[in-house]
Formats: sequence, structure tokens, C-alpha cells
Amino acid sequence: MARRPTIQDIAEAAKVSVATVDRVLNGRLKVREETARKVSDAAHRVGYHATNLIEQRLRADLPEVRMGFVLQKERQAFYQTLAAEIDEAVRSVPGIRGRAIIEYATSQSPGEVARIMQSLRGRADVVAATAVNHNQTTEAVLALKEAGIATFAMFNDFAQGERLNYIGLNNLRVGRIAAWMLATSARKPGKIALFVGGHRWHGHELRETGFRSYFREAKPQFQVLDTLVNLETRQLTYEATLDLLSRHSEVVGLYLAGGGMEGAIQAMREVRQPGQISMVVNELTPESRSALSDGYLTMVIGTPLRQLCTEMVGLMKAAVLEPDNILPSQQFLEPVIYVPESV
Repeated sequence: MARRPTIQDIAEAAKVSVATVDRVLNGRLKVREETARKVSDAAHRVGYHATNLIEQRLRADLPEVRMGFVLQKERQAFYQTLAAEIDEAVRSVPGIRGRAIIEYATSQSPGEVARIMQSLRGRADVVAATAVNHNQTTEAVLALKEAGIATFAMFNDFAQGERLNYIGLNNLRVGRIAAWMLATSARKPGKIALFVGGHRWHGHELRETGFRSYFREAKPQFQVLDTLVNLETRQLTYEATLDLLSRHSEVVGLYLAGGGMEGAIQAMREVRQPGQISMVVNELTPESRSALSDGYLTMVIGTPLRQLCTEMVGLMKAAVLEPDNILPSQQFLEPVIYVPESV
């Protein structure tokens, strides 16, 4: 039977005295936050049975900051991973007792997202959301602002001039990266197809702009077809991809600027051979990883979710505790590029 870890084990792992560990455990004397954090981390590593008690003692005197998040598609793998990263970032942020309140919209309706955002008033001290750019979401941001609650835009910028910060990828650049990849990997010049989730997604509009500008400037021998709207749904994307390929046999490349890639991947598996058409999507999920490995995807452009959540939570903390020291801005992260040989 394995020996139960003791405070001596914690002390050795944290490189502090047993007396220091005892003070952290029992709260007898004040211990520097840095030292207490070392003890807590060591307790986690050795599997000490009272780790949760240490965490509670460590954070008891810290101010509580309630962070509200409005996400999309609760059952989708990408948003499940995002929610887990948010929880970890809020739990780990130093100097506060952070609490994550995560709500999900059941549709892309700006009215629904706006209602959820406003429902966080009184429950959250600061809000971050992924939402379409629409007057209803802007009004929700204004209402929160009047109540002293700052709003952050994630992945897709909205309510410019009213939200406090946008954090995510430089979407204009993402579109150009996707275009370069398709033009480079296509077997010959031909037709290029493009899907966006909807024209209210500001990030998709920017990706489309970057995508088309690259082909106009650098690869005019390719023909970029009219943009298709898929509402980020799997079934609609599946049907639209099958229809596209039946009407345009000269398609050599396909880019999905938003969601719904699962439908395009399914359609490609049914009617094309691996590598026959170059395809680029956004975000690494179990399905996009599998399609990369099988040769149906050429590249995935991903968001560094852990970095995004850590930096966003840090900004949200500052917006609550140091509101005069944070200014409206955009914070661009470097995309993570995945190709078949990197997964």
C-alpha cells in the first residue's frame, strides 16, 4: 500500500521548512503569497490529501472577481476545450479569488447573445464574449458599461469603441495565410471556394478580405468564387460542399473561414480522394486532426487557447482592480499552424 504524503514531503518538494508548511496549512501566521503558492503547488505534485484546504487558506484573504463568459455551441469540441482552459486560467490567476461563470448561446442570434450578456449584470464583475457584430450586442455592451462592467471580445471583434479590448488572432492576416497555403499547395491554377459563417461575424469578414486580397495581388491566375454562407452548421456545409463540387469540377482549393468544417470534411471524404483538393480550416479539433492525418486537410490555423485565456483573464482582472490603467485596444496572438506532419 502506498505511503500517504506528509507535510514533510510537501516541505521537501517546496524547498521550505516544515514550520512554513504548517503555517500555510493552519493559517497561524502570515506567509508571503509567493511562498504559500510554492507550498500549494508542491502539495498538488505530491498528492497531499488536504490540497483543497491549502488552496482555500491561500485565497481566503484575496478579493473575489467574478468573470462572466458567453460562448457558443456547448457540445462542440472546440468550445469544450475553450471552457476548460478558461476554468484553469481563472483558477490560476494570482492575486484574486477568481470565479468563472460560463454561459452558452444556443444560436448565433445577436438577440440571444445580448440577453445572456445582460443577464450577467449582478452576477459578474467583468464579461468576455464571442458574438456577432450587431447593434443588439453593442447595446448590451453599453448597458454593461453603464453598470460599471467592462466587456471583452474574443475571437471575433464586436462593439468597437464600446468594448474594452479584443483578444484573438489578426483575422486579416489569417485570411492571407489561408490563401497562400491554397495557392502554394494547389496542383494547378483553378477555382477557389470560400465559406464564411455569416456576414455579421466581423472576423470572418476580415478573413475573407485578406483571402481575396492575396489572390488579387499575388495569384490572379486563380478564380475565387462567390462567397458561400454556411451559418457555421455541419449539415448546411456538407450539402453546400457537395453542391459546389458537383457544379465546379475545376475547384482546386477550399477555405472555411468559420465553423462547419465537419460538414466539408465529410463531403470531401465521400466524393474526393485525399489531397485532390487543398483545404484549409480554422482550429484543431478531433475531426480536423483526423482529416489532416488522412490527407483531406492541407493546413489548420489554430488559436493558442491557453495563451488567449491566460492573457484575457489577466486583462479582465486588471479591468476590475485597476480600471484606470487599462485602455481600449486590440491584442493579437500569433496563430498556431498545423500541417499533416505536425499532428
